[in-house]
Amino acid sequence: MRNICLYILLLQSLWAAAQTNPADSIVRKKYYTQPLKSLITLDGIPSEEAWNTVEWGGDFIQWQPHEGQPPSQPTRFKILYDEKYLYVAYRCYDSAPDSVVRRMGRRDEFPGDWVEINIDSYHDLRTAFSFTLSASGVRSDEFASSDGNNWDASWNPIWFAKTHMDEEGWTAEVKIPLSQLRYGSEPDKVWGMQVTRRYFRKEERSYWQHIPQNSGVWVSRFGELHGLKNIPLHRQVEIAPYVITQADKYKEEPGNPFAKGFDTKLTAGLDGKLAVTNDLILDFTINPDFGQVEADPSQVRIDGFQNFFEERRPFFIESRNIFDYQLTGSEAGGDYDADLLFYSRRIGGSPHGYPSLGNGEHVKYPQNTSILGAAKFSGKTKKGWSIGVLESITQREMATIDHIGERRKELVEPLTSYFVGRLQKDIHSGNTIIGGIFTAVNREKGLNDILHRSAYSGGLDFLQYWRNRTWYLRGNVVFSQVQGSKEAILNTQTAFEHLFQRAGAPEVSVDSNRTSLTGMGGTVRFGKIGGRPGRLGQILRFETGVTFRSPELELNDIGFMLTANEINHFTWVGVHYQKPFFIFRTARLNYNHWARWDFGGQFIYQAFNFNSHATFRNNWQAGTGLTWNTFDISNTALRGTFSMRRPPALAHNVYVNSDSRKKVFVNFNVFNIWGSDHTLKNNEINTTVTYQPVNALQISLSAAYSHYWRRQDQFVDAVQYNNNTRTIVGEVKQNTLRFTGRLSYNITPDLTLQYYGQPYITRPLYDKFAYVSDPLAHKYDARFTVFNPGQISFSNDRYTVDENKDGTPDYSFSKPDFNFVQFRSNMVVRWEYKPGSELYLVWSQGNTPDAASDLDTPLPKSLFNNAFGGNEGRNIFLIKCTYRFVR
Repeated sequence: MRNICLYILLLQSLWAAAQTNPADSIVRKKYYTQPLKSLITLDGIPSEEAWNTVEWGGDFIQWQPHEGQPPSQPTRFKILYDEKYLYVAYRCYDSAPDSVVRRMGRRDEFPGDWVEINIDSYHDLRTAFSFTLSASGVRSDEFASSDGNNWDASWNPIWFAKTHMDEEGWTAEVKIPLSQLRYGSEPDKVWGMQVTRRYFRKEERSYWQHIPQNSGVWVSRFGELHGLKNIPLHRQVEIAPYVITQADKYKEEPGNPFAKGFDTKLTAGLDGKLAVTNDLILDFTINPDFGQVEADPSQVRIDGFQNFFEERRPFFIESRNIFDYQLTGSEAGGDYDADLLFYSRRIGGSPHGYPSLGNGEHVKYPQNTSILGAAKFSGKTKKGWSIGVLESITQREMATIDHIGERRKELVEPLTSYFVGRLQKDIHSGNTIIGGIFTAVNREKGLNDILHRSAYSGGLDFLQYWRNRTWYLRGNVVFSQVQGSKEAILNTQTAFEHLFQRAGAPEVSVDSNRTSLTGMGGTVRFGKIGGRPGRLGQILRFETGVTFRSPELELNDIGFMLTANEINHFTWVGVHYQKPFFIFRTARLNYNHWARWDFGGQFIYQAFNFNSHATFRNNWQAGTGLTWNTFDISNTALRGTFSMRRPPALAHNVYVNSDSRKKVFVNFNVFNIWGSDHTLKNNEINTTVTYQPVNALQISLSAAYSHYWRRQDQFVDAVQYNNNTRTIVGEVKQNTLRFTGRLSYNITPDLTLQYYGQPYITRPLYDKFAYVSDPLAHKYDARFTVFNPGQISFSNDRYTVDENKDGTPDYSFSKPDFNFVQFRSNMVVRWEYKPGSELYLVWSQGNTPDAASDLDTPLPKSLFNNAFGGNEGRNIFLIKCTYRFVR
């Protein structure tokens, strides 16, 4: 009750501090364009007569570092249009033209000096299309949503640009097809607009329309583009067929007809876009290529939680902001922030089943589920409706088993339909937003004992802004239902995310006759993201909220959920200094705290955190943080046998980044955890060195090492003894070593060579085995009974326990130690030989050797011997060509 009263007082004081946003008193600038009356040659030099029909826009002011002051160098722009294109000309003055930084980079890398235009063609004050052009000619583009709080670099429209250097600085011309924008049918249009310049040498940003840094808004405060009259609606039509030829080379397995050492294949497919209206786009793909240039990072967890990998496949990442539905998304951060209703990596993942093999049998097993086709209908109407519909069908996958020439097939993945529907509505110029989402997974019969027959989830969400979008209240409520056989639902009840079998949990129980589960979840967040004039109100931000997942909530058929049966409270308060002072360009101080309960009413977690971050006047960055975990009871650490008290701990991190503009810059960070009474220790160190010897070449090398140690409470196994469950734990020491190398060579902005390589090793070693005797005891050592040498013995990779010392083994468990080594690399030549049309040359190498028993070799030597020695790896060579037809 005392804490609740403190929260209420805090909220009241913060609410009382809310005043008019400083952006209120700033006049919106207006730029008036004219239709194009003569031809423009796109050469980067705005010298054509057509440009003389409009005035230069200018009068930029600094945004960073000295907000409100004149920029170091002036910038001007002009805008014209015709029935098909929007034309933009830039004049970026520079008193030392030879010093303009013209670094090269891949698309969307924003290297060196650049200039950018943001266009809110919907004029919904929430979303914008961003086009950035560097002095070297590199194009970058993003789709901004949530009033500039979300930037999606996966949006890749077709547009054209050229730059030119002269004695006054540099100039540029940009031509943007109107078909790549979205706008209404009104004859006289008003669009939101912002123009920004990066002056690289001083790491300075200046912009046309002044928007205070601490206002917490962006798109809603743009200036305005006037003069657009009678622009026709353009219905975008794009077709992009592709063809891939691939050769795989790997180690031959004598006697295995499926591993002859060399395979080839030829595939083809089609991607397309069709504008149903000028606002709504239908994306579709047939036999899609869902390969990715950079492999997923190697990752192994021993705590039971699943790994999360970022989506990299173009079809799914484009327009993903519409389908994004986080259950929480808090400023304080936490494991719960990873939970999503839609996690596209579920589509086309590894098959769930694996065939049973007899002696002498070999298997041809599909590594991924093939996607027969997918379609996505998305966009936003002029009336503020955001719509997203996605449907994908994955193929029935069969494993082929061979025994001395006789073959049979077994199902490893049934034919499956994945559906996502998303709808949002802006009200009151985007100050109120309501929405909903629905997902569905339906599978044909097959693998009924492990897979749900159907899985549905949905949710409703809202967002309410006050005080010119500096104060907000947002929340959602979600539901899920999974249906299937008794075996499948039993597996779900006892899975790591639910653990209904856990002793001492009155809120859950296992029911082996159930054929469905229905759950709920939700979040409420209240906060302040902007400030008013005045010292404290301008720099103070905060958020507080609650998020919950009921025990039966299940999202992992199409979403991502780490665990259910939790109620989490979080609070974040930040003080952000955006203006330079003393030795700082910017500085941030943040406070967080968290508390957690399960649905049985058990208080299970409490932690407090303070962290600080600074950018110095020399553009170095540094930060540090301290987290005090005062109370921790884990419902998952023992995999569902009991809840277990874990020791309080103190965590500390520190990082230092040198000036990223330099030819050589370094990132260095350290993370440490110390458990009370010498019960836990985790030490991690990571450093990256990046070298850019010339504008076209960048080389990056990083190394990371971690040492993780738990004294006694690491789960090993659960065995049966005297009709009871014995939970075996032990001391663990896990050492992990990772190296990552990247190289990027840009021959031109449209012709690049990239390399990525990552050798990785992790080795957990267990010792001092015990069984859990009193998992909630306050004294650490009272929670376990350690086996003495007369009770435990080791032979043939198994530990045998004679607990009562009667000479007869009572139970046994496998040796948990292992050594995991993996090496992944890619080399890619990418040539955009025509806007939107690309040629790829790819060499991909993967090696996951059988190194589990190599436990005594020093870690670096084991990594080198196993990752690079022998002939275990698979080499993939492929050529991919796409051609984009645009109307």
